[in-house]
Amino acid sequence: MTDPNEILAPGAHMRAELDSQPETWARAAGMRAEQGLLPANGQRVAVIGCGTSWFMAQSYAALRETAGFGITDAYAASEAFMDRGYDAVVALTRSGTTTEVLELVADLKAAGNAPRIIGVIGDETSPLVSMVDDAILLPFADEKSVVQTRFATTALALFRASLGEDLTGAIADARAAITDVDDTLAGAEQYTFLGRGWTIGLAHEAALKMRESSQSWTESYPSMDYRHGPIAIAAPGRITWQFGVAPEGLDAQVEATGGRFVQHPIDPMADLARLHRVALDRALAKGLNPDEPRNLTRSVVLDG
Repeated sequence: MTDPNEILAPGAHMRAELDSQPETWARAAGMRAEQGLLPANGQRVAVIGCGTSWFMAQSYAALRETAGFGITDAYAASEAFMDRGYDAVVALTRSGTTTEVLELVADLKAAGNAPRIIGVIGDETSPLVSMVDDAILLPFADEKSVVQTRFATTALALFRASLGEDLTGAIADARAAITDVDDTLAGAEQYTFLGRGWTIGLAHEAALKMRESSQSWTESYPSMDYRHGPIAIAAPGRITWQFGVAPEGLDAQVEATGGRFVQHPIDPMADLARLHRVALDRALAKGLNPDEPRNLTRSVVLDG
């Protein structure tokens, strides 16, 4: 049993949680009954979340629509349009206490004729559990670190499996990626993360992880849009990191600036797990504790 008074090394929680991702992904992939609670094929769906959960919502929405399961929109909970005839709403939240998510769900319930609401929640004791029509609980993926790693990717693993994807390769890739990390990746001056389709959400999440963990200068864009201005930031000592397949010629264009183009031929979700390790290493090298990052708390709970 862990001693509650034990003083842990900085980043100890983040390290343990990011290292556990292959196991939590495998567990989520096997949750067939819970996957059956997610919106059915053909339903019109909104997926809501805040911060990391919004970015995972973006990835799920792109995957679901691309797979032909039906129109799927992703919203930050504070900016959602709920009057578009949705059959179901998926609320993704680690804590289940985020103010914007609770308020949106409460407003939907109060309005009457609400779409079916499914919560995908890390904390099984949260108030959201009793507010939704169906709760998919992932307490084994909940975290002690403020910086999310495994809950976000485990929820995405659940979503991917529900769409019929075989995650065997992704899990194997992640096991290798979190242990075989190029030490030079943590030393860049600046990072830009890129994605296409469902990996745009991963790019946004990677940028957020680096900011939260190590107070780093990061940006993120759709890959094709990068050349429409943002490539101006590429320079020696800076990294442009592509999740998944890159547009033809983009690597050469980045390298022509003197910047470093990074792309790994593995499942993009496993590449995000690799980025978690890079973010942890960078934070520790700067003397920071990513388990308790500056200005952040585990859940955003607003007054009034």
